[in-house]
Amino acid sequence: MKFTPLALSGAYLIDLEVAEDDRGFFARSYCEKEFSNHGLETAWVQMNHTLTKSVGTIRGMHFQYPPNAESKIVRCMKGAIWDVIVDLRENSLTLGEWFGVELSSDNRSMIYIPKGFAHGFQSLHANAELLYCHSNYYSPKNEGGLKYNDPDVGIEWPLPITELSDRDKKHPLLKDMSLVNL
Repeated sequence: MKFTPLALSGAYLIDLEVAEDDRGFFARSYCEKEFSNHGLETAWVQMNHTLTKSVGTIRGMHFQYPPNAESKIVRCMKGAIWDVIVDLRENSLTLGEWFGVELSSDNRSMIYIPKGFAHGFQSLHANAELLYCHSNYYSPKNEGGLKYNDPDVGIEWPLPITELSDRDKKHPLLKDMSLVNL
């Protein structure tokens, strides 16, 4: 695996090192030792799988407050998405900054999202499927969200928005929310 640190401290783009032959390919998508060597989370307690049917759908921007703050690994297993993270860490030099990247079944890239980041994505293909690994259990009472179109954050979504849940429409702006104090 190739770990590329992002401008938002603690976040990484992870690319698989693929060994190919006539049969297909082999690639390791997780190694506790390699994650540990980069100072990343190595205990994954929950794995989730999502399907997003329509192109242009946004899911996010979601996170968990302490004590259920969580790191995530996200990979697109089918289709393609525009994946976005926003730093919400109270004392971070990059507070309120965002990063976006295309994750797809073709590029097989993953993103490592540390605790204290909001995460969301926009579907670039119909029937996009994602696999998430979480370092903490989901807690409805500790869930948080950031408005997907907060003008102070300025996320640039690549497509017109076609669908958004009622819950995601109601997330607060960064200036109106409690920050993540880790």
